[in-house]
Amino acid sequence: MPKENTKNLNNDLKRLSEITDWFNDQEEVDVEEGLKKVKEAVGLIKAGKSRLKEIENEFEEIKKEIETEEKTDKENN
Repeated sequence: MPKENTKNLNNDLKRLSEITDWFNDQEEVDVEEGLKKVKEAVGLIKAGKSRLKEIENEFEEIKKEIETEEKTDKENN
């Protein structure tokens, strides 16, 4: 996985945590500010889900490569 994508995913997760903390720390939530934060969180969640799907696909490709190599090794022995 490219380091930049890992950094972005980690930063997005950290920012989501910060948003959650902001809501938890509010006695009375400013509706306008809360709406901005919810919109930001939705964007971060969508980006995170997309990146996690990419990561899942990368793992599946690696798994297939390993299985193919194992099959080839068995056929050659």
